[in-house]
Amino acid sequence: MSTYAEDIYNKLAHQIIHGEMPPGHRLDEQGLATLFRVSRTPVREALKELAARGLVEFQPRKGVVVIEISREQLADMLDAECEIEALCARLASQKMNALEKSMLQDLYEQGQNAAAASDWDAYWEINRQFHDLIGQGAHNDTLATLMRDLRIRLAAFRQAQPTENGERLARSHEDHGAVMRAIVAGDPESAYTLMRDHNARLAAGVLQLLNTQNSEKSRLYRKRYATV
Repeated sequence: MSTYAEDIYNKLAHQIIHGEMPPGHRLDEQGLATLFRVSRTPVREALKELAARGLVEFQPRKGVVVIEISREQLADMLDAECEIEALCARLASQKMNALEKSMLQDLYEQGQNAAAASDWDAYWEINRQFHDLIGQGAHNDTLATLMRDLRIRLAAFRQAQPTENGERLARSHEDHGAVMRAIVAGDPESAYTLMRDHNARLAAGVLQLLNTQNSEKSRLYRKRYATV
């Protein structure tokens, strides 16, 4: 991608991942070109990259829209991510070098500071780096790419979970500590199990939230038309 296209891609991806552009939202190529003050060429490049990452799709007569994922598709992706990340953790415990392990420990400590301060923005960024480093530490480009792409596509669903109290953040950091120690100790089976359980718990939270939202929508629908 060109520099302009990469910049546009990064900004649009950020908005999609953080829920600022909801599923089904239409992305107008000319409108984006005007917004970013560029020609349509870099915008087209950026949209193609977003589609390749599974964040948008090209639909007949609609153009480019933010992808909508069904509950079944979401459950399937979450299940795949659990296994792929767990496998990366297992390999990382066997293949990470001393520098990578030191970096992982440092990220864990940074996460502890962010968790103590209830700084969600900082924690999300440290969380991303922590998981990315484990993917890189597996020293398997195919697995690392699969893991990164799934995390990008699922990020908006994870961040949509409630953050009223620090319980979720503290639990996440506690899980990170257990995974980090298993990797540093070179314990592949513990690293695999701990990472799988960590992601499985988060996946259950995502699906539970989706079920709650769907139930609320159904309740409001029934209430609205009960008197019609």
